[in-house]
Amino acid sequence: MGFTGFPDEAFIYYEGLEADNSKTYFARHKQLYEEAVRAPMLALTDELAAEFGPAQLFRPYRDVRFSKDKSPYKTHQGAFVDLMPGIGLYVEISASGLFTAGGFYTQAADQVARYRAAVDEDLSGKPLSAIVDALVVGGYEVQGERLKTKPRGFTEDHPRIDLLRHKSLYAGMRFEPEPWVHTPEARSRVEHTWRAYGPLVEWLCTHVRGSELPRR
Repeated sequence: MGFTGFPDEAFIYYEGLEADNSKTYFARHKQLYEEAVRAPMLALTDELAAEFGPAQLFRPYRDVRFSKDKSPYKTHQGAFVDLMPGIGLYVEISASGLFTAGGFYTQAADQVARYRAAVDEDLSGKPLSAIVDALVVGGYEVQGERLKTKPRGFTEDHPRIDLLRHKSLYAGMRFEPEPWVHTPEARSRVEHTWRAYGPLVEWLCTHVRGSELPRR
């Protein structure tokens, strides 16, 4: 069955999970999660795979080993197209609506070093500034983990100091759960935003690439 939109029950499910993030709630509503959340997300990403590549759906369970928050379940369902390790396209649904993003999420030391070297160099840094500016003008939010101060080796008057502060970089857009999200138009919204992220993702794949360090 093709993608027909996310049913209203998907958002009702996450509203309930936010109010009662417990094993009891999840067990009682697991079939609802499978039918209203997971199945539509699989259908959506399957249809997008021909253009953007296959996506991996994230598990609904949180890793609470090192977290003060011991809530066992994620209050959103995300899927990620991994174009290079840590670089790719993302889509998510939650009680807040639909969210899409694209960019560089991991913070391996060699990736951050390559990123900052490319931002520093005019031939590669200026095009990134233009890409980011265009996304902002288009209504996208440019986000990512950032240093509060300048990174070591750079001065505050560097023309791209704001970009240099980033340890990860991605653009995103959030849509409230309006009526169109229950229809195939939701796919068009994801397609449109993922295409808009294309220049940023391509720049990151060229200059940052996946980490070459051994996994811990």
